[in-house]
Amino acid sequence: MSEVKLKVILLRHTPNPEEIIAMAAKLCYSPADITSLKGKIESKDQKSFVEKLVKMGHMTPIEHPSFTFAIEGISRACSHQLVRHRVASYSQQSQRYVSEQAAFDYIIPPSIKEDKDLKRAFIAFMKEAHNAYNNMLDKLNEKGIKGESANQDARFILPNAAETKIMVTMNARELLHFFRQRCCNRAQWEIRKMSEEMLKLVKKIAPTIFDKAGPGCLYAPCPEGDYTCGKIKEVRNKYGIKVK
Repeated sequence: MSEVKLKVILLRHTPNPEEIIAMAAKLCYSPADITSLKGKIESKDQKSFVEKLVKMGHMTPIEHPSFTFAIEGISRACSHQLVRHRVASYSQQSQRYVSEQAAFDYIIPPSIKEDKDLKRAFIAFMKEAHNAYNNMLDKLNEKGIKGESANQDARFILPNAAETKIMVTMNARELLHFFRQRCCNRAQWEIRKMSEEMLKLVKKIAPTIFDKAGPGCLYAPCPEGDYTCGKIKEVRNKYGIKVK
């Protein structure tokens, strides 16, 4: 048993995502056939065209490229928030088929990690939870309940802090929405940190699509209204936007 750190990997993505977006958008307005349209688009720089699409809010073509991430070192508490984003595909490591009997890793919130007494108490409870999990497995086995049948019931003891691994696929439009929601200061710290890492990775692949991606307050008033964090200048500076 030990604390683990966040790890985000961009496994796969649609090749030439901005070119695909341009092709989809121009098909809407052009009488040309697919073959000739493809040739024209491949020979041109699509940066200004994709920028125009994003600016005018023509978002349907942006749904065509997809991005698949492997994420490790997040808690079950974090993954429960992640899967609320419904326009996505998920494959998560199962606590039913994967036993935690040998050990389970966990995530410690920063507010607890920074305090020695709180951290000590937290780690002690993780050990207690693991012992309780193993004891429950033993008792279930004694009653003839074994394998995944035992795991699926004993896992009810495991805490939200338990580490999980998950694969996520989102299209570019949903990612823009995801970053708007989860890069926000009001998002829970763990999913915010994860979304910021995801954003760094996709910006390298599709800089035009994700040029202005991030929390909703970057180029407009804070969408949180009365619940604003009140740090719009700091947030914009963080994303390299000059604030007068």
